[in-house]
Amino acid sequence: MEMQEIRKLNIDELMKKLDDSRREHMDIRFKKASMQLNDSSQVKKIKKLISRLETRLTELRFIKQESEK
Repeated sequence: MEMQEIRKLNIDELMKKLDDSRREHMDIRFKKASMQLNDSSQVKKIKKLISRLETRLTELRFIKQESEK
């Protein structure tokens, strides 16, 4: 998921996607530890996605906070 796609999501959708991504990251870590993971680059990809989602949530919170002033 690219940043352009993430910017189209609202806060509720971002939170749901972030929760799903964190669960997927946990599953991938367990698979890697038990040597069941075929593509080890999935760990890096999911971590980047989580970072993008968190960054966008921070941006939205900052914008909301600024608009309240």
